[in-house]
Amino acid sequence: MSKRPSITERSAQAGPGPASRTLAAFIFASRWLQAPLYLGLIVAQAVYVVLFFVELWHLVENVIATGHITETDVMLSVLALIDIVMIANLLIMVIIGGYETFVSKIRVQGHHDEPEWLSHVNTNLLKVKLAVSIISISSIHLLKTFIEVGRMDNGVVLNADGSVLYSSDGVMWEVAIHLAFIVSAIALAWIDRMSQHHPTGETGGLSVGKIEAGLRGDESPAAVPVGAPAPAPAPADAGFVTVRLPAGTRLPEGAEVLPNDR
Repeated sequence: MSKRPSITERSAQAGPGPASRTLAAFIFASRWLQAPLYLGLIVAQAVYVVLFFVELWHLVENVIATGHITETDVMLSVLALIDIVMIANLLIMVIIGGYETFVSKIRVQGHHDEPEWLSHVNTNLLKVKLAVSIISISSIHLLKTFIEVGRMDNGVVLNADGSVLYSSDGVMWEVAIHLAFIVSAIALAWIDRMSQHHPTGETGGLSVGKIEAGLRGDESPAAVPVGAPAPAPAPADAGFVTVRLPAGTRLPEGAEVLPNDR
């Protein structure tokens, strides 16, 4: 009676079939469906460029037409321009970072204009940067509100046509929403920091994947930290594994120190 092969032996002998590989390739290629979305964001950014120059022209036109403009009006116009710039920066971050993370690599290594954050971009970093950008945009809107609140009368600020522009309740809600953005950004940054201190997938020991890789004979050597001495290769017929450890390291049970001539 023949011995029944173990689960790991059967897994090592059987690999993914043609149908499975084709389906996996199709699913992986579906990421390109996001490419038109990023192209659409580029068009939206072009619209913001046009809007920026329209706002700038209105500022210059008011100065030339009236010959006199108050500091508050200039500040509100400048804040509107800064708001557009901050949104454009947010779009650039989403376009480049999202494409790099979810669609395909943007191979600009060594380019003198390569963004500093692009070399280590990931989903957590992208979320934190987006949250910080949203807080910056919210701060601009809140500053514009505070400038308008200076002329509040009976708890409201009226437009030229008599409609309500700001109210005391509306200002309080803006402050509460801004604080909510700040708390969310702090939470995302804390989660990102915790994930860096506790990286996944780097635990030692055996696993089913390592056992199957060993049975197939394609197990890759363990990564060696930068600056650390490489493990000495063991002879094929030695019957043991040689590993170099820092001085003073406690040896595991069953390990022994070999002389240098071995």
